[in-house]
Amino acid sequence: MIQTARAFAFALLASVACPTIAADPPNIILCMSDDQGWGDTGYNGHPHLKTPHLDQMAKEGVTFTRFYAAAAMCSPTRASCYTGRNPYRFGVTFAMKGMLEPTEIPITTVLKKHGYTTGHFGKWHLGTLSKTIGDQKRWGTFAEQPERYHCPPWERDVDTCFVTESKVPTWDPLITPGPSNPGPSNPKEPQQPPRQDQPYGNDYFTGPNQTVTENTRGDDSRVLMDRAIPFIRDAVSKKQPFFAAVWFHTPHSPVVGGPEYRRMYREHPEPTQHYYACLTAMDEQVGRLRSELNDLGVADNTLLCFCSDNGPARQGSPRHVGSAKDLKGYKLSINEGGIRVPGLLVWPDKVTSARTINAPCFTSDYFPTILDAIGIELPADRTYDGTSLLRFVTGDSILRQKPLGFLNRDGKEAVWMEQRYKFISTEKGDALYDIVDDPGETTDLANQKPAIVKRMKAELTQWKASVMSELERVP
Repeated sequence: MIQTARAFAFALLASVACPTIAADPPNIILCMSDDQGWGDTGYNGHPHLKTPHLDQMAKEGVTFTRFYAAAAMCSPTRASCYTGRNPYRFGVTFAMKGMLEPTEIPITTVLKKHGYTTGHFGKWHLGTLSKTIGDQKRWGTFAEQPERYHCPPWERDVDTCFVTESKVPTWDPLITPGPSNPGPSNPKEPQQPPRQDQPYGNDYFTGPNQTVTENTRGDDSRVLMDRAIPFIRDAVSKKQPFFAAVWFHTPHSPVVGGPEYRRMYREHPEPTQHYYACLTAMDEQVGRLRSELNDLGVADNTLLCFCSDNGPARQGSPRHVGSAKDLKGYKLSINEGGIRVPGLLVWPDKVTSARTINAPCFTSDYFPTILDAIGIELPADRTYDGTSLLRFVTGDSILRQKPLGFLNRDGKEAVWMEQRYKFISTEKGDALYDIVDDPGETTDLANQKPAIVKRMKAELTQWKASVMSELERVP
């Protein structure tokens, strides 16, 4: 059944895709951090955190002041990047719940059809990597039905991968770290140190039943970049355009900073040292990637994006000290702090000087933007929730016409967002915010602007019905 659905999706793609692409198609790199907050960058005003390479991207390229993850948590946002669609449409509604269904058309499938080589490095989180119950650190549907949700990247047109199914420690990723909150709960009981080199439980996969342990010590961002760069070099040597998803685990728990990076923040409390350290180490790898692109002579024609998958976490660890800056809410919240994230883009061939985009944009826009950049029409057989950002990137437009829709908590919470207003509908009631003048969502305007509420609620209701009707058809 799955293979039949996949073949049908291929047939649809073949029937709607344009036969040719731009003469000199850009390389595409989508970098994503994991649980990095809106305020967790130097360019966005963090008073202590050192992110010089992200800051340099902001100085040279596009800074999105209102960039959003398509959901308030990991897997759904990641699914939106690959499809350009709200993840609820195909069943990815929570972490480890749902997958890239075979009826979906991933960005890798489109690009491979048009001559690209494709790679994915770091976190996957869009299905299980093995069919064995008890394998990997799983919960939810992945733990209960690993075979049903088996969806590795090599079955979604990814040529080269080095991926984990979900989280790993940000330092020594395959090894269980020590406690994040040192000290026994009972002072009279001595603390038992963890066994040395105890496996963490999530593996790095490169193919079916193929796991890797070599060169996996130290900073996890460095570990995965060590695999991404050879992939890029190989593509350049073959004069082949490439797509690479580089999805860092940083700063998701277990948050572990390397000693040399922690020393940069020695004046801060121990939990904060770890959080800042792993982000600075990740930033270093972003700089390494950009330097490699320059050395290879392909930086100018490479569309490089960076964002986070949701706002900063506040669950389970004293090392979760990420900043949403002045925004309300954190990861899992539909408020700004849960979904507004750092957003950057550099593409020297098209963006020759720094530019700030204040229009709302989100991860569902990546898919249509990439297709627009290489001259391919969107498949016409399905609804796309994103839109191309090229007109913003090139300066041809400053206002967004297509609203952004968000769903949370199995659809019990929903958001409809326009250029200025954000309408929120929950079981507790409705709210309206002027998100331009009130990004902290302090003043509910619902009673003052009933006409706007009525219109936006009707639009949200119609859009949500469309999404949920597709969700009901997912097996």
